[in-house]
Amino acid sequence: MFRQKGSPVYLFSIVLVAVIGGLLFGYDTAVISGAEKGLQAFFKGASDFNYTDGLHGFTSSSALIGCIIGAFISGILASNLGRKKTLFVAGVLFLLSALGSYFPEFLFFQKGVATKGLLVAFNCYRILGGVGVGLASALCPMYIAEVAPASKKGKLVSWNQFAIIFGQLVVYFVNYLIIRSHANDPAVVEWTNAVGWRVMFLSEAVPAGLFALLILLVPETPRFLVLNHRDEEALTVLSNINGEAKAREIISEIKETAVEKKENILAYGFMVVFIGCMLSVFQQVIGINAVLYFAPRIFESMGVSNNMLFTVIMGVINISFTLVAVFTVEKIGRKPLLITGSLGMALGAIGVALSNVVNLPAFIPVLSIMIYSACFMFSWGPICWVYIAELFPNTIRSEATAIAVAFQWIFNFIVSSTFVPMYNWSHFFAYALYGVICLVAALFVWKLVPETKGKTLEDMTSFWRKNSN
Repeated sequence: MFRQKGSPVYLFSIVLVAVIGGLLFGYDTAVISGAEKGLQAFFKGASDFNYTDGLHGFTSSSALIGCIIGAFISGILASNLGRKKTLFVAGVLFLLSALGSYFPEFLFFQKGVATKGLLVAFNCYRILGGVGVGLASALCPMYIAEVAPASKKGKLVSWNQFAIIFGQLVVYFVNYLIIRSHANDPAVVEWTNAVGWRVMFLSEAVPAGLFALLILLVPETPRFLVLNHRDEEALTVLSNINGEAKAREIISEIKETAVEKKENILAYGFMVVFIGCMLSVFQQVIGINAVLYFAPRIFESMGVSNNMLFTVIMGVINISFTLVAVFTVEKIGRKPLLITGSLGMALGAIGVALSNVVNLPAFIPVLSIMIYSACFMFSWGPICWVYIAELFPNTIRSEATAIAVAFQWIFNFIVSSTFVPMYNWSHFFAYALYGVICLVAALFVWKLVPETKGKTLEDMTSFWRKNSN
């Protein structure tokens, strides 16, 4: 017997589980910000190799290699295993990475002795977690978009970005508390270098284990079920969300746009894939992750004494402005938020750039960084994920999403690995470059990106089919 009236509680509960994947995404990518100094000091004590700044840069960003791998394979896994099982795989990888990063000596190395082999093992565990991040970054928005009603889709996918930023805020706070727990210890530096960074990585095991268990309790997405000829299961899920009458209507629409299970990636033309990939590229090359990953060091260079506390404050601001997107995306639309955010980020980035060539009070660059970050949080942060979840036609969504998200992680790696040398060479050039790119991003959205507000996934399939002819 199918439910005649949809249940908001049912929808909320399954979306809540999915966004824990977003929280883990944020947690895993930001945990390195508090741990990297202790990690650097630990491996600098190695006797069998020289732990250079270049090696530390690679170690700090090695998880991004896993993110690229995870994003690339997400389409294959999502199409063959399903969205739910792929998210479970991501949860297991998060858990293994947290435990392995805490104790990389497991089985093969002497505890507390830094060696070349131990560095390789540590990076392997971080890459493993990165694969989980890559899978979650592609699948969490996809899962939410495929279960959510059209009128709530943008808001619910935006909650995934909220969870990402919340995860970053949580880990900033956890790292701060871990260091504070030994603040009165005369040997606090030694403790941080030997143990503190390990505890920071271990803390991720709690949400990772919870996510892996809870994802087993949610249903598979109705669109995946229909594409695999499991209509009765799809009708059950859709009835629980929308009621039986609406559920049957949605299944009919899905079937109309999914005559074949798979189509060539360019079946709807080049532009749909190009726009999706460029949205991902712009989300990264505007430079936000360079700020998020190296926030403590940036604040320290600006003369801020308690840089970890300011990082937490920035996290609070970020999460507050993410809520702006959550509550306005269905009213204002996607494009206006992206364009406004791009212009605001340009203003903030140029403000930081100018402060490095003009003698200004310290609060000016700090305020500019906050503006830059806040504008990202109500625009490119959540809205890019909304677009990636909504833009692609049903029959190519898994593969197209995988390609777009892979582009995102590739450029994330490029930006993260080039920021420090570029920043050290010229603070002005680094932020002026990001400011100019923000302006180009606003122009790109204005000219080429379609508005998806209020449109179903099937509407977008029809839109691209019409525009590809």
